[in-house]
Amino acid sequence: MTSSPTAMPQNPKGTASPGLAENSWTEELRSSIDQDFGRMLERLKNLVAIPGIAWPSFERAPLERSAEAVADLLRDAGVGNVQILACDKPDGTPGGPAVVASRAAAEGKPTILLYAHHDVQPTGDRSLWETEPFLAVEKDGRLYGRGAADDKAGIMAHIAAYAAVSEVLGSTLGLGVTFFFEGEEEAGSPTFRSFLEANQELLRADVIVVADSSNWKVGTPALTTSLRGLVDGTIGVQVLEHAVHSGMYGGPVLDAPTLLSRLIATLHDDEGNVAIEGLVAKDTAAVELPEADYRADASVLDGVRLAGSGSIASRLWTKPALSIIGFDAPSVESASNTLLPTARAKFSLRLAPGQDPGEAMDAVRRHVEVNAPFGAKVTFTPGESGNPFQTDTSSPAASAAMWALGEAWGVPAVETGIGGSIPFIADLTEMYPDVQILVTGVEDPDSRAHSANESLHLGDFRKAILAEALLLARINAEGL
Repeated sequence: MTSSPTAMPQNPKGTASPGLAENSWTEELRSSIDQDFGRMLERLKNLVAIPGIAWPSFERAPLERSAEAVADLLRDAGVGNVQILACDKPDGTPGGPAVVASRAAAEGKPTILLYAHHDVQPTGDRSLWETEPFLAVEKDGRLYGRGAADDKAGIMAHIAAYAAVSEVLGSTLGLGVTFFFEGEEEAGSPTFRSFLEANQELLRADVIVVADSSNWKVGTPALTTSLRGLVDGTIGVQVLEHAVHSGMYGGPVLDAPTLLSRLIATLHDDEGNVAIEGLVAKDTAAVELPEADYRADASVLDGVRLAGSGSIASRLWTKPALSIIGFDAPSVESASNTLLPTARAKFSLRLAPGQDPGEAMDAVRRHVEVNAPFGAKVTFTPGESGNPFQTDTSSPAASAAMWALGEAWGVPAVETGIGGSIPFIADLTEMYPDVQILVTGVEDPDSRAHSANESLHLGDFRKAILAEALLLARINAEGL
């Protein structure tokens, strides 16, 4: 996932399903998954050991090795037509290797596409990790390691669920199943659209399950029904042609980092609300997240006042959020006594549902140009963008998913809104306008995706596998 999300619960639904809740499939699938869980967990650990990072600044060989390992897992599961495919980026360099495999649908049966991604985030500051990032370690009921949750567990959940359904249903399984495991999601999916266009028929399905989100909390499953969109880019400030001595020339002119800091300060008002005109912002979340829960999940330090106005749920779900995620300036260790001529920062702006990304990008550009401090030269370079997402919760696939989640966990599932973004979902909805998209996941608030000490709750991982197996079995039996 492109970011660590925070989920908001919406309208819990019951778990009953007439004619199916009593079916022996539930216990048969549970037994099959339990028997095979140790083997699947070892395979997940082997995937975690591969540092497949799709960022251009990292070596490509581990990413290709990761794709090969995933392809082997699909072959071992008996899935046919396993391929490793890629499209070139606009600059001609290769995109991340995706793994695609499929089982054809029987006549009259729908096809379901199971998506996850095998690439991972960089480790960041290694000193913050309590275990080796690329060595999966079990501790206190969790599995630690980069990608253990985001999103190699999603891959294994898909494969393990398919294996269980194949074993239990045997020849009665007529559902078409396509696996699509992307290899560049953490790098912003730069070739996703071109990949869809090149493989549109290969990936066509009636339902798409995106296993790249989070559950509400440990012990409570969720179906993600809303995502914020995203735009990012860089803001640069220049005040001098070149660096000059701070003692000889300091005073009449302010250095670039200082002026860039002043410009960044205009992006929020005194309460911490995003202060860029023209952005969609609504205080419409139907439920509230207790402040204490948010502080605990986000690891907010005591004494730090929360930013923004309105409910915490709305601030996370239906309002924009802007962060500075990078800053180019000399490090403290290498700083010299000079006035710096230039400075640059990267921003990330989360968009509320209903916001057009192009209009949001233009709004940021206008804001920084109008607020250029002391007449400094300001440059704005747009980056990636992605649309917000909302699903139709009344669809047959969504109803089946809510039932399956509740059945697997033994408690009612909830619908959630997510503060993070999965920009490629907008491409899926545009390319396949009639498809039913389900956003599920194996993470929980303490999974720490993208951060040090990323981990997976093993109990909920087992339940996630069962939930997906039940979903496949129900769609196979009842159709859409």
